[in-house]
Amino acid sequence: MSTRDLDERPEPAIASESASGPDVPPPAPDYRADEKAGAGAPEPPRTPLARLVTRVRGILLAPRREWPLIAAEATPRPGIYLRYVAPLAAVGAIASSVGAWLVGIPAVPYGNVRLGPGAALAAAILHFALQFATVLVVALIVNALAPTFGGRRDSRRALQVTAYSFTPAWVAAALTILPALDAIASLLGLYGLYLLYTGLPVLMQATRDRTLGYTVVIVICTVAITVAIALASGLLLGVLLPPDFAVPESGTARV
Repeated sequence: MSTRDLDERPEPAIASESASGPDVPPPAPDYRADEKAGAGAPEPPRTPLARLVTRVRGILLAPRREWPLIAAEATPRPGIYLRYVAPLAAVGAIASSVGAWLVGIPAVPYGNVRLGPGAALAAAILHFALQFATVLVVALIVNALAPTFGGRRDSRRALQVTAYSFTPAWVAAALTILPALDAIASLLGLYGLYLLYTGLPVLMQATRDRTLGYTVVIVICTVAITVAIALASGLLLGVLLPPDFAVPESGTARV
């Protein structure tokens, strides 16, 4: 091998000290890598309103996924009433009363009756209170009948399955601000029957083969309770109407 060939042989690559400097330490490990990796995961809602919206959306759109999450919660009964039942029940109470005030409601034999501000406020309070009474009574029935259908009694879970099954009816009640849409709101509220059917096996641990019968019995009791409460509220609301108010020629009475 000639001297020229030796001179042309490539020299081994040597890290340039000028590029990185002598004795450059390795980069420190990033101990927050796991946190950064999980940064894309959705955070649980923090505000009460956000939690309410998340629960309503979950129970309406994906009930079979939402019921196990509800079963794992330890929310006390007062918390269910205050943070869930109260705001949603208020939707229908306010909407129906505003509709009765601004648009009017059909009342035989007076025709279309428009409530005054005071009567509308009293009707809203009455409607709101009766919603609480309905949930309370239905939850008691759900809990009492659980062993009959292979389930276990649990008053807190009975309240959960009752309250969350009423969600479609409460949300749809916003339509009652226009009394002509009452029928549509009632039809949309029937979705709660499916929620009840899917929730009873999870929360009350009813056996699958008895869940349908359990649901039917609860629905019958709920209808009876609702009718009784509607009659009672109608009688109480009648007290708010003066006995001698006149019906204008247009057929609309103003209280």
